[in-house]
Amino acid sequence: MDFELNKSQKEIQKAARDFAKGEFDKELALELEKNHEFPKKIWQKAGDLGFIGIHFPEEYSGQGLGVLENILVAEEFCRGDSSIGSAVILSNFASECILRFGSDELKERLLPPVAEAKMLSAGAFTEPDHGSDITFMDTTAVKDGDEWVINGTKTFITNGGLAGYYTVLCQTDADVKPSYRGISMLLVEAEREGLSTTDIGAKMGIRLMSTTEVNFKDVRVPASNLIGKEGKGFYQVLEFFDESRILVAAQALGIAQGAFDRALDYVKQREQFGKKIAEFQVTQHKLADMATKIELSRLITYKAAWNFDQGRMDPKLTSMAKMYAARSAVEVADEAIQLLGGYGYMTEYEVERFYRDAKITEIYEGTKEIQKNTIAGAVVGKLK
Repeated sequence: MDFELNKSQKEIQKAARDFAKGEFDKELALELEKNHEFPKKIWQKAGDLGFIGIHFPEEYSGQGLGVLENILVAEEFCRGDSSIGSAVILSNFASECILRFGSDELKERLLPPVAEAKMLSAGAFTEPDHGSDITFMDTTAVKDGDEWVINGTKTFITNGGLAGYYTVLCQTDADVKPSYRGISMLLVEAEREGLSTTDIGAKMGIRLMSTTEVNFKDVRVPASNLIGKEGKGFYQVLEFFDESRILVAAQALGIAQGAFDRALDYVKQREQFGKKIAEFQVTQHKLADMATKIELSRLITYKAAWNFDQGRMDPKLTSMAKMYAARSAVEVADEAIQLLGGYGYMTEYEVERFYRDAKITEIYEGTKEIQKNTIAGAVVGKLK
């Protein structure tokens, strides 16, 4: 059992860390957050350097690497800045649905522009009345000749309004039982007539990322826009979640590490009662707890990524990684604020923004309660 990254992985890790240090400016992050603006120039630079879609095959402008390499980049980017990093690493969200299940035509047309940072992608799964329940969709797709006609509404869609295309879960058979066997996955280009987006409003965190409602009114797409097999959309999205949960775990891990870095730097410089704050035992114990949570998050996140790259699906492991890393990010960022005291509450000192950005990792891609359901289901197994 080897816990060491190989030479290539260490080089990727260092390159991502150096890029974040060189490009992620605190003042820029604050300006972008104030304006709720996507970091377009940084995203494009990241694409030029091959950080986006690093896990895509080379024929689709990727580097032919694995999920582990992808999450190493995600960790370093979010460590560098929770807001900029999160926006960049999720710029290709749900493109893996095309990569894993799409036709050759869809892959050739849509994956290269995403990897090259010429196009954002989005997954339209969540609905207003269903939330985490994706076993039935109010959004429908009806076959009409050689086209699908889509009607419905999705909400909390990351990159909505900016994405070049949406991967959409639709109910294509309303009569089949159980209902999830009638769900299919369709590709809908953003310019399709009848597709519209509405910003959901101000958010607690991840303010550099667009989050919208997406409406479909008699949106027509060709039959060839079916992703994978008809009626298999539910199973396909579960497999996608098994991968995307690892990315969110890495996002949380990076945010936790970034908050810790800033808190550690502060307590080693700040003096109170005639000595450095870092010299007080209560401070050292806080740092010890924070460092332990981060290390445990890293171990389980890396293991989940490695396991996926071996071709194994393990929802229990990926749910554990997301649940624990997300919880640790919130707790570490909270403690970082505490260590900085009043300064920690101020925008200028960053850790309050890391805290706000950390919280979403406990909510999207399945709430922590959903992750517990998945873990418990695997532990308990089928009851006779």
